[in-house]
Amino acid sequence: MARAADKGVAGAGVAALATPRRRGGAARRPKPPPDRFLNRELSWLDWNDRCIQLGQDATVPLLHRIRLCSFISTGLDEFFMVRVAGLERQAASGLDVRSPDGRSPHATLDEIATRVREQVRKQSDLYDHDLLPALADAGIRIGRVEAATRAELRALGAHYEREIYPVLTPLAIGPGQPFPYISGLSLSLGVFVRDPATGEERLARVKVPEGMSRFITAGRERVMFPLEEVIAHFLPRLFPGMEVVESAPFRVTRDADFDVSDDADDLLEAVQVELRRRRFGDVVRLEVAHAMSQRMQRRLVDSLDVSDRQVFRIHGMLDLADVSQLADIDRPELKFEPWVGVVPPAFASGDRREMFQAIAENDVLIHLPYDSFAATVEEFINAGARDPDSVALKTTVYRTSERSPLIPALIRAAEEGKQSVCVVELKARFDESRNIHWSRALEEAGTHVAYGFPHLKVHAKTTLIVRREGRGLRRYAHIGTGNYHALTARVYEDFGLFTADDDITADVSDLFNLLTGFGRPQNFRKLLVSPYTLRPRLLELFAAVADAARAGRRARIRIKVNHFTDAELIDALYEASRAGAQVDIVARTVCALRPGVEGLSENIRVRSVLGRWLEHSRAFIIEAGDDSTYLIGSADLMPRNLDGRFEVLVPVEGETARRQLAEMFDALFGIADYSWQLLPDGSWARLPSDGTGGTQLALIRRARRSSTAQTAPR
Repeated sequence: MARAADKGVAGAGVAALATPRRRGGAARRPKPPPDRFLNRELSWLDWNDRCIQLGQDATVPLLHRIRLCSFISTGLDEFFMVRVAGLERQAASGLDVRSPDGRSPHATLDEIATRVREQVRKQSDLYDHDLLPALADAGIRIGRVEAATRAELRALGAHYEREIYPVLTPLAIGPGQPFPYISGLSLSLGVFVRDPATGEERLARVKVPEGMSRFITAGRERVMFPLEEVIAHFLPRLFPGMEVVESAPFRVTRDADFDVSDDADDLLEAVQVELRRRRFGDVVRLEVAHAMSQRMQRRLVDSLDVSDRQVFRIHGMLDLADVSQLADIDRPELKFEPWVGVVPPAFASGDRREMFQAIAENDVLIHLPYDSFAATVEEFINAGARDPDSVALKTTVYRTSERSPLIPALIRAAEEGKQSVCVVELKARFDESRNIHWSRALEEAGTHVAYGFPHLKVHAKTTLIVRREGRGLRRYAHIGTGNYHALTARVYEDFGLFTADDDITADVSDLFNLLTGFGRPQNFRKLLVSPYTLRPRLLELFAAVADAARAGRRARIRIKVNHFTDAELIDALYEASRAGAQVDIVARTVCALRPGVEGLSENIRVRSVLGRWLEHSRAFIIEAGDDSTYLIGSADLMPRNLDGRFEVLVPVEGETARRQLAEMFDALFGIADYSWQLLPDGSWARLPSDGTGGTQLALIRRARRSSTAQTAPR
């Protein structure tokens, strides 16, 4: 119903835009209506729908479809911890705060609750009725304890006594036993226990241990049973002499967002304090098994102080994020064909001096994971630490991994007497503890560590190497669209530019000095840096495209981002569209722009592409007459990225690299498999399959051909 209403309102609002009123003989454009924007939160939920549709697609390898179920649950967890939590705070404030599309927090929360209930029902149906039977057909059986054979029960009982029972702690609620603290995202069993002698009944909570496999394998047939079902079956061991009347799993999600005060003198200490507070954030979601009695649900609702809107009854297994364990099973035939990134020519020799010489001669653009992360980014960073001619290594850390090349390289550089500098973003959401750990290890090794600013996250992905060459110094830089994360580099699609361009490397050097020192930002030569030059420069470029369109010259804008919600930039693209420019946008997840509306955005197309990898890169091609601007970088088009973070976009100026970006956009809009198109009413329509296997497969084939051509005898 809400969507149908939106569609009607949109038509009325756009008509007003298309026919400017005249007052005193001059044309005046009316105030743009809010319906030109789509709701950010609901647009995010649309991505879940696309993941569910892909999970239902039998042409997708089975274990990847399983992983999609995990993605959906993991994403919903973060969505509730951050976005829904923020809306709940707005709603509780009593202030009339409205989103750009005109919705109040209460209206958005109600719509979210309705949409999420429908989505988790579809997700459960997909897992229970499609994926589990398909797994069984492939010899991977997920069983129910209630249907286990005697042999399986004996094996489960032995495993329970040996590995599970010793770590369980039943917490009963009664006189002198208050309702226990329930940690966020932990899975628990609610248990009603009765004393058969006195008839006294109590509610108890049993936490399902974290750190254990979610599935227990038992019996000759190697059937896998959910951990919580095994615990529930053997509950009488935890309550000797008592009668277990009812048991049902439940799970809470807590507000996990926090802000560090601008007045924080010690950013490290302030983040640690906020991390401790996060553990006790308000409950924003209560998930309960559909079989749970209303009586038990009411006890939980009252004890956790949640509203009925925040309660979600789940058919089937709770917390499908853990089914990623099934997706990791070693069955290559049930997965996408393995891919190992190719090595670009600039890095092919394995000689660090030749690598730097190649970068000095021409900028090198890499495309992950089609190109090898280890052979490019890791090799570049390691060269900064090990190359005897290197005198300084500076880099940023937003999210990284245990196997990241960054930390060992920075430590080695410091140990060898090189200038070793790391800007660590302590406020990278859900990676704060890891980054605190890394920052301490770096400081102990002698690396200069800076933490940025309380009110501005450092999201830019930059590395600077300074080498002594001849009688002087030369700088080399890497600017990327993704984190320096060795694991996600295998499954996230990203770009990275290696350059020795004097202006760009000088800009990167100035940026590091700004982040680590104390001073006002100077004019950057080529980089677009938020919160200073990025927004105004993009607006300037978009306006130039609109002017070119009005003059009948070439006018085209191509954008690839994860999220696009900034109202000012959206309005600028509407203006370009009205002027006649062609605008093509690839938005992986969220898009608040409403495309294809007559008089407003009929020249704008928006697509979303899914596949084996997460489309993560941010790239721009902006053409106005004879001028063309190619950019890649870290910034999505959201207010937080443009105004509340340090972000970097770098120009791509080499012809080969530009052609590579253009070919990517051609593939994204020329191939329909695994693609969705955003419609004027705000819904997403999956494009019919063209039998190509999707954009990502096409780019794999191109990378494979390129690799073969490079290694073929001449």
